[in-house]
Amino acid sequence: MSDIYLIRHTTPAVDKGICYGQTDLDVTESFMDEAAVIRQHLPPVFSSVHSSPLQRCSRLAAHLFPELPLTLHPQLMEIHCGEWEMRGWDDLPKEEIDPWMKDFVQVRIPGGESYSDLHTRVTACFHRIRTDAGEAPIAIVAHGGVIRSILSHITGTPLIDSFKVFSLYYGCVIRVYGQPGDPGYEILSNQAPPEKEQHKPKSFYSGDADRSA
Repeated sequence: MSDIYLIRHTTPAVDKGICYGQTDLDVTESFMDEAAVIRQHLPPVFSSVHSSPLQRCSRLAAHLFPELPLTLHPQLMEIHCGEWEMRGWDDLPKEEIDPWMKDFVQVRIPGGESYSDLHTRVTACFHRIRTDAGEAPIAIVAHGGVIRSILSHITGTPLIDSFKVFSLYYGCVIRVYGQPGDPGYEILSNQAPPEKEQHKPKSFYSGDADRSA
């Protein structure tokens, strides 16, 4: 199997504490600096580039690989947050957020997806990309939830544990290697931001790993 480089998008232009998933956010002014760090951890030649169509991913993919055609996959978009999109986490009704927080793997966001829904579509797309791979490395530019789903899949990590096992920051780079039946991975770059991300209401933070999306 060709090496597959999983690349998370750079910092999105959104206020902290806002719930977002498939909202097509722009990136911040630190984009070029973050992209330069990512580039340091990439090999010089790739066979293909795949990306979420959301601009925080597709813009990075086009910037990093201008010489290659870019294949956009809707299946690589972040989790669909439905009725919660662009609302403050702390403003969400308790009767909606509580069941999801207790079982975010299976419980669907109102009008959106569950983590299991995301995992199903992402892993199917990942298998198609891997099947069509050539000998040179492949790049996948996507979101925290998408990359975490892929890593959970190849390592057999239960989804419920994936946020604690895989702490992924904006601009992280992970190399997946080995054969389909025996893959491995290594984190090449994963710089923690100055301020933690917030992807759930403040009342649910109790020292556990942040859920980077």
